[in-house]
Amino acid sequence: MNATDLRAAQAPSFRTFALPSRFGRFGGCFAPETLMPGLLDLEQGFREIVPTDAFRGELLDLGAHFAGRPTPLTFAEHTSRQLGLELYLKREDLLHTGAHKLNHCLGQVLLARHMGKRRVLAETGAGQHGVATATACARLGLDCTVFMGAHDAARQAPNVARMRLLGAEVVEVESGARTLKDAVDAAMRAWCEDPQAAYCLGSALGPHPYPSLVAHFQEIVGVEAKRQFDELAGGLPDAAIACVGGGSNAIGLFRGFVDDPVELIGVEAGGAGDAPGQHAARFAGGSDGVLHGSYTRVLQDDDGQALGTHSISAGMDYPAIGPEHAHLADIGRARFVRSDDGQVLRAFQHFAQSEGILPALESSHALAWVLDAAEELRGQRVVLNLSGRGDKDLGTVLQRLEEDAR
Repeated sequence: MNATDLRAAQAPSFRTFALPSRFGRFGGCFAPETLMPGLLDLEQGFREIVPTDAFRGELLDLGAHFAGRPTPLTFAEHTSRQLGLELYLKREDLLHTGAHKLNHCLGQVLLARHMGKRRVLAETGAGQHGVATATACARLGLDCTVFMGAHDAARQAPNVARMRLLGAEVVEVESGARTLKDAVDAAMRAWCEDPQAAYCLGSALGPHPYPSLVAHFQEIVGVEAKRQFDELAGGLPDAAIACVGGGSNAIGLFRGFVDDPVELIGVEAGGAGDAPGQHAARFAGGSDGVLHGSYTRVLQDDDGQALGTHSISAGMDYPAIGPEHAHLADIGRARFVRSDDGQVLRAFQHFAQSEGILPALESSHALAWVLDAAEELRGQRVVLNLSGRGDKDLGTVLQRLEEDAR
């Protein structure tokens, strides 16, 4: 057995290579005819290429020697003692580029190269998916174009600079609210115009096969976390918790525990209030509908038009949620709660000062809910996916702290 084969044998295996188009009544493929050849080609490529030993070995090798997998599971000692529970953090913030996004970007870009593609299109909100896509393209030798809302680009300027330094073209989108939804719109229009390009979607949403494909490449997070928790603490945790924007980091964690007696808790963006446009809590104020090619839970008006959203975090500022999450909520397998901007900011400060970790504002939503739900969680053992690091958010955090101090 050579070194690559040995690493593959020792690495956590994927749970399944299934690629369902529906999750209960959610999912599907609501896409224009111009995109259907690309979507069908992508599905065929996944089914023919991804299960092969050659592809899996190459992806595992990239994970081990480029991305830094497995990421550790860290016991949050001070917070656990303070709250009267056991909190374990799955450290995706320590993955190369600083967030879980590299998992599905390496998978999608590697698949694109195996399919003979030379150009990759992507959208990004907080910038981490864009950075991860640009990184994967640089590593694997493909051209990269990233679409980003101009408002998000302004509040995530360091990530815009990183993408450009990695060789990507960054297109700042000025239409609409100039956030993630508008970046997705622009990226999909660009794919319609260049169907020979590959589209690297940034979360477990969109038209089939993307929700299943992204979840497949992210489930390594939950598979690792389950094994690591058993090694560190023994058995299973009582709960698995993650922030939920589109839902990629959460579905990655949840898939590791969905067949076990573990509560699954997703934390959405409560934003600045309950009124439409002040938050991005799809389960609190949304309804079933179609957005960006998928039937799921959407913040929308009576005419089915997506509402504006708000969050302190660019990566949580999206009006729909991945269809697998909508299904898990529908059948009662997962519950979805929310944290508002003030709670998130306090959680960011708490974990910086108590645990020596600067969490991304996205991840801080989940951390904030744990702090506020301490009484409910007392005595429990909890795994939380720390999906990214907060370096990119320092400008936003410092500005808010300065405003609050006035």
